[in-house]
Amino acid sequence: MLNVSNKVKNVSESETLAMARLSREFKEKGLDVIGLSLGEPDFNTPDFIKEAAIKALDDNITKYSPVPGFLSLREAIVTKLKRDNGLSYNASQIVVSTGAKQTLANLCMSLLNPGDEVLLPAPYWVTYKEVIKLAGGIPVVIPTTIENNFKVTAQQLEEHITAKTRMLLYSSPSNPTGSIYTKQELKNIADLLVNHKEIAIVSDEIYEHINFTGAHESIAQFNELKDQVIVVNGVSKAFAMTGWRLGWMAGPEHVAQACTKIQGQITSGTCTISQMAAQAAMLAEPKAIKYMKTSFAKRKNVLLSLLNEIEGIKTYTPEGAFYLFPEVNYYYGKSFEGKAINNSKDLCMYLLNEALVSLVPGEAFEAPNSVRISYAASEEQIKEAVKRIKVALKKLQ
Repeated sequence: MLNVSNKVKNVSESETLAMARLSREFKEKGLDVIGLSLGEPDFNTPDFIKEAAIKALDDNITKYSPVPGFLSLREAIVTKLKRDNGLSYNASQIVVSTGAKQTLANLCMSLLNPGDEVLLPAPYWVTYKEVIKLAGGIPVVIPTTIENNFKVTAQQLEEHITAKTRMLLYSSPSNPTGSIYTKQELKNIADLLVNHKEIAIVSDEIYEHINFTGAHESIAQFNELKDQVIVVNGVSKAFAMTGWRLGWMAGPEHVAQACTKIQGQITSGTCTISQMAAQAAMLAEPKAIKYMKTSFAKRKNVLLSLLNEIEGIKTYTPEGAFYLFPEVNYYYGKSFEGKAINNSKDLCMYLLNEALVSLVPGEAFEAPNSVRISYAASEEQIKEAVKRIKVALKKLQ
């Protein structure tokens, strides 16, 4: 048997994808599973975006593109950043990749050397830790609490900075919690990190437009951090384009060049049809997709209301994205038919088997007392799922 590398052995399978795989296996057996594990909008890609893709096909835009993406798309992203965020970039500072996930991998491989430390507020998206490890970096996990809406403070960051710290990686709006950093909270972090020019600040803003609090705030707005901040974004979530696989970064030009060099050896330019579709998305006013955010906000309220009726589940109010991350450790130590629930993995497997509802365990996000519930599903599915969960939890003794 051929050996696999130590890098592969040290990387964990994505828990979100693992739960989605289990859900599919259950469905293939004819079981009526409600999947609330994947972060995938249940909306279709808007027609104006699909029309741009069809036109690209008709125009035979099917050849290799430049590695960092078509200039017209990168200029559209520059336009979007100025229009929506008040941020000024040049097309040479933009790199388009096959999803924000590849963008993050490019950045870690471009900016980290073996042994470099990355500040990683927890809970965090499952891929962050694994791409840091693949690049040889060391994740420095900083726990947060539900009482503070799972947000890290500047003081907490300062306590974990060492001579080896080279990056801060976080998301706002957050996956898995839906929490959003305010302008003042970001300013506090900026005031700290401006004194650490060697630390890259990677701000994952993929859920930017799914924000229930008002205007999106990016740490890139603080000019004193211009040479440190890399904004990561894409079209998957807000534009319901998960399968199109397109993300992008905006940052210092030398970082963009480094990511282009890495990408040129791994994938080259991403799908040309996706690029032209994304160009239409970037040039559209945010109001074109407001209907999705409105629906997500309504679903959030439905989910919160129903979960608050269940004994032992501790909730908070998410401010964006389409996730809730309640604490469920009240049920640890209980059992069903002799099988104990010791952690969130046990609880998620129990709910999958007993309630036919798929969630993601908090261990995947370094927050073992919680589970992630995606409300990127219909209201009917959410109501039925919580009904099943409630019945299943009552069976635990």
